[in-house]
Amino acid sequence: MDCGEQVRCLELAKSSAFCRAIYSEIEEVGWEHLVRLGGDLTFLSFRVLDEKGRVHVLEIQLDKTYPKDPPMVSADVPYMFNLEWSMNSRLKDLVKQFQELLEKLQEFWSTLDEIDRSFWVVDPKSPTRAMSFRQIQIGNGCVIMLSINVNNPKSLPECRFMGSGTTVNTLRKIWKRNSKRWMRDKTFQENLASILETHLPRSQDFPKDDRQVECGICYAQCLPIDDELGTKSGSGTDYMCENTNCNRAFHSMCLVDWLHSITTTRQSFNVLFGNCPYCSEPVAVKLNNTK
Repeated sequence: MDCGEQVRCLELAKSSAFCRAIYSEIEEVGWEHLVRLGGDLTFLSFRVLDEKGRVHVLEIQLDKTYPKDPPMVSADVPYMFNLEWSMNSRLKDLVKQFQELLEKLQEFWSTLDEIDRSFWVVDPKSPTRAMSFRQIQIGNGCVIMLSINVNNPKSLPECRFMGSGTTVNTLRKIWKRNSKRWMRDKTFQENLASILETHLPRSQDFPKDDRQVECGICYAQCLPIDDELGTKSGSGTDYMCENTNCNRAFHSMCLVDWLHSITTTRQSFNVLFGNCPYCSEPVAVKLNNTK
């Protein structure tokens, strides 16, 4: 046997040993938990249930030197655990460490689930388990963005109010004045009602036509909080296409910027004339409405 053949035989033996080892370790975890297995066995994912029945997927990337070098792991969680690994570690040890992380995050996810059930959440539309914030509609064109502490979810959250200036300023003062009312043994809904001195609406409390919608250009419900935007800072959509088959909503500032980028747009005094970005029907926007 020449040198080349010896090398190929050795590589084949190593590959076979690697495959046998991975199959054996999958067996230890349970084939019923396997979601995906790459053709070369270097990528696999497992389905893991937490104590509340939530489904989590742990993705694992293996190096050909495995188990000498630790695997890379990822999952839809706010942070990953510090992997403890040695030459004697196996996939079941990795899954166990992931389960321990899930246990630590139960209160965090339960808090977010309570928020999703109790309030009119406008963003994110499709939250992932890694997200720690929620934007909640509080009425009068205002939104509160809450950032939940991952390690202490029952504590007073960080908050940011967005919307019309007068209402937002009032809400900020109320929040600052009443923030000491927050109590860990109360539900999130009870705490917010106590601090804001009002019960926040749920989505079903409002007719569909009254709900704040996303801008068709920037895809946000509210403009950012920025002193340069003046009275428009943090405001919602304020222009709607008059074509009843479209009815797309926009921030007038966004629509003006878009119209300025189109060569066919015409201006007469303080009004821009152009076409809707979605249905191409005529639109007219006053420039003084954007300041």
